[in-house]
Amino acid sequence: MRIQLINPNTSADMTHAMALSAQSIALSTTQIIACTPEHGPKSIECAFDEVIASAALLDLIEQGKQQGVDAHIIACFGDPALDAARELADAPVIGIAEAGFQMASLIAHRFGVVTTLSRTLPASEHLLQKYGHQHKCSGVRATDIPVLALENIDPAAYQLLKQECLAAIEQDGAEAIVLGCAGMSSLVEKLSAELPVPIIDGVVAAVKLAESLHQLGLQTSKIGQYGQRVSKNFTGRYAHWSL
Repeated sequence: MRIQLINPNTSADMTHAMALSAQSIALSTTQIIACTPEHGPKSIECAFDEVIASAALLDLIEQGKQQGVDAHIIACFGDPALDAARELADAPVIGIAEAGFQMASLIAHRFGVVTTLSRTLPASEHLLQKYGHQHKCSGVRATDIPVLALENIDPAAYQLLKQECLAAIEQDGAEAIVLGCAGMSSLVEKLSAELPVPIIDGVVAAVKLAESLHQLGLQTSKIGQYGQRVSKNFTGRYAHWSL
């Protein structure tokens, strides 16, 4: 199968790192097609960044649809434009936050989330509530490590991330940890070796969910919420979305 892995920010280095993580866990018959938008923020760390990134993300969803990919993954923990992408796509669209929560709920009674900036905590809490996992989450913790600092994380920042994971386990009662940023994907192996609970990366979780849906022959439902877009004209820079 062919999975389109979309990094909604414009950091090509981060896209490459995600692609390596995704391909390392994928089946030998799975091709990971990683892509980065031409326009948008270098990192997504607030609601403004997310909204600006969403338009370029949807262009990539349409591109993947035209290429006939079998699944799309939105590799940003805010799951930006996920509902809109599902309206647009026929193949499954998986957000890495939802994938991480789903996987954690299968292996732990309560899981913790460790993310980047403190200002993103409400967004993570909102997603937990939206997806119905709030009661399974022991808490969301922030490291205040900027997203781009994860590309080449220094020892001090890594220790800060590890300490927040330990605090989630020892103080909050987390039995598994969901990493709250796609940029943390390359750190899973090291954290897993040093911490006493399962560490879950939404990128690789999304890959395995995509493969499962493909093997089951399941596509995005086109009835109701994710039905075809309403036919109308768009103007200006979005004229290409006219139906």
